[in-house]
Amino acid sequence: MKSDAPSIRSLVQDCQNSDASSKERLYRTFYGYLMGVTLRYVNTSDDAEELVNDSFMKIFKNIDGFSGPEDPDSFGKFFKGWIAKIASRTAIDHIRKQKANFNMTGIEKAEQFEHAAPASMTLEVADIMALINQLPENHKIVFNLHEVEGYTHEEIANMMDIPVSSSRVYLTRAKSKLRTLYALKFSAC
Repeated sequence: MKSDAPSIRSLVQDCQNSDASSKERLYRTFYGYLMGVTLRYVNTSDDAEELVNDSFMKIFKNIDGFSGPEDPDSFGKFFKGWIAKIASRTAIDHIRKQKANFNMTGIEKAEQFEHAAPASMTLEVADIMALINQLPENHKIVFNLHEVEGYTHEEIANMMDIPVSSSRVYLTRAKSKLRTLYALKFSAC
């Protein structure tokens, strides 16, 4: 990442100077990374693409206020953390809006489609994501924020507008459910 750090810094600075071609390069450079972040929260690539685009709109709107560390090696990591936080919060806001619409209409959510277990014993990222996607929505969000993104229960509670104790309970239940799902899917292998 050492060789990328100066180019990321200059790319960010060019974006701060409203250079359209730099914004396009930044978009192409980090599109895949943000797709990975948003796919932890939503189940379809269409939703993820929409969230990535919404995230980039927020990134470009707020990039003038971004200032990373002077250390070139830390700058890229810091910037990736900043855009990942924007993407994850955008995804959570999207889920909240969906939930509000869901509560207003009173229509029950359809159960998620189950994927077949892989033939090999190797646990692939797709297998892990399939298991995580079977979790109830709040459990999945808390699991991603705590275990993948590294947020504390206090931060999660604040983001999701829930009690801290609920965040802890959701994480415990998510881990328990993942153990059960893992055993069911992979015990026959």
